[in-house]
Amino acid sequence: MSYRLLVAALLAAPLAYAAPAAAKTVLRMSSWLPPGHPVVTQALKPWAEEVEKVTQGRVTVQILPKPAGPPPAHYDLAATGKADITYGVHGYTPGRFKLTQIAELPFLNRDAASMSVAYWRLHRTVLASKNEHAEVKLLSVFVHGPGLLWTVNRPASPLTGLIGARIRVAGAVSQKMISALGMASVQAPAPQTRKLLTEDRADGLAFPAEAIVAFKVDDLVKHGLRVEGGLYCISFFFAMNSERFGSLSKQDQRAIEAISGEALARAAGRAFDAADAASLAAIKGKITIQKVDPLELTLIKAAAQPIYDAVRTDFDAAKLDFDAALAALKKEAAAEYDSAH
Repeated sequence: MSYRLLVAALLAAPLAYAAPAAAKTVLRMSSWLPPGHPVVTQALKPWAEEVEKVTQGRVTVQILPKPAGPPPAHYDLAATGKADITYGVHGYTPGRFKLTQIAELPFLNRDAASMSVAYWRLHRTVLASKNEHAEVKLLSVFVHGPGLLWTVNRPASPLTGLIGARIRVAGAVSQKMISALGMASVQAPAPQTRKLLTEDRADGLAFPAEAIVAFKVDDLVKHGLRVEGGLYCISFFFAMNSERFGSLSKQDQRAIEAISGEALARAAGRAFDAADAASLAAIKGKITIQKVDPLELTLIKAAAQPIYDAVRTDFDAAKLDFDAALAALKKEAAAEYDSAH
């Protein structure tokens, strides 16, 4: 062999025997909240960045520039693999999820962070056994802050002045509450609310404070009614396609689970709470918010009782103890709230 060929062979040898570089897995997340929404910027994006860190770069998350479908489709987007990771509102597909409604009941939600953590713990210890999310790998659940009633032209109180008013709702609990108070419910995902109001297809909204600014209806809404613990709440899922999750190494699966669950629930809840506070500050002086008076609170509690009873029936059908689950949810939420305040 000539000297030149020998040198060429020696230089090529390390390349021939080098181990191939590990393939990087890119997971596509579909996100339908506004890109600047605090839950996106303070919970979902940090989680995506953390995935890359805890998997030492083996797994990365790409948040798609636009959602892969409308908000109500997001559970099925994860189930079918049209997106690898999604989040969404359980109530956007009424009747599909029964047990998650316990987190949406009136009067329970002092803030989103404490309720989200309590909700995840209840799901992990009680609700998960019934496998309502069988089609996906459930990574976390969480809630937004206390739900208020908002109106455009009519005052939000007294409630007797809102008989027949068309109010946008999301899911069974808010729909039942609005209907029980004599108003007409209009089911619609949050991104459609401005269109509903500007086209005069709704007279008001069931919304947390943050959504008034996030979905740009603060120039349309004029009145709000606040109930201690919320008139209702909304439950969210955070899920991954089961096959994609199963394709990851056990090491990376455990790493992703460790930063999801309670950690993500707390981060999302804190983001909602911060957004509520910022929104209330932004609309101060523009929108009049009343605290419900004792007489109307009695009316609302009477209207809420059948809603509690309906969720109890769903728990009975699933052979779960509703009273024990509700007590555990309240206890965990109170403990989390007290430790944070």
